[in-house]
This record gives sequence, C-alpha cells and structure tokens, in this order.
Amino acid sequence: MSDGKLVGIVLVSHSARVAESVAELAQGLAGGGTAVPVAPAGGTEGGGLGTSAELIAAAAASVDRGAGVAVLTDLGSAVLTVKALLAEGDELPAGTRLLDAPFVEGAVAAVVTASTGADLAAVEAAATEAYGYRKV
Repeated sequence: MSDGKLVGIVLVSHSARVAESVAELAQGLAGGGTAVPVAPAGGTEGGGLGTSAELIAAAAASVDRGAGVAVLTDLGSAVLTVKALLAEGDELPAGTRLLDAPFVEGAVAAVVTASTGADLAAVEAAATEAYGYRKV
C-alpha cells in the first residue's frame, strides 16, 4: 500500500473522445473509493485522430502524485509514442510505467485498484490480469 499518495493513470487513445469516455467509465465504476487522478491523452493537439507526445507528457505530469503513473494505450502508435517518451528519460515523471493491458478493461481495473491506495505494482498486476476477463 502507498503512503497516502495515489498512482496516477493516463489513458492514451488515438481518439480524444475514446480516451475521455474510458476515463469517465473507469472513474464511474470505481464507485466510492478514493478519487484517482486520471487523465485522458487522446488524439492530436489539433483534435484529429492520432497520438501526441506533448499531450501524453502533459497528462502524465497532471496525474503524478508521487506514487507512480500507469499508462494504458489503445493501439500501435500510441504504444510506440509512450515507449519513445520513456526512452528519452526526462519527458515523463519518474515512476511512469507503460502497462501491457487491454484498454477498457485494464483502465477500469487500474482505476479501481488505485482507488484502494494500492501501489504501482498492484495497479499494473490488476490491469494486466484484465486480459483474462472472459465474456462467454
């Protein structure tokens, strides 16, 4: 468990509307837990489809509370953009981690787990386990 600091969550999608909607869904499903800092980083600065390193870096900075930042992505270039930012080393807050998790289910699991005050490793584990959610 953390020392009262919460893990921040960044949701990176090619679409601003998708990122915002998934953030709203995850926060809504977290229910009565502590409000987790969640920031969508979708689309480009001009509002188009794509990914923006600048939007991702700003979102990560906005949710950093000192317990780490978990980043979930939707598709290929979103992953590559986050990996490039991580490789640069100084673009994202210390303790930022790209999670290998499904976007919607992983985001819900990450936010719900973070709302309990769990640390970054527990948030990552919960999001990653979401790959196992069966629907039929």
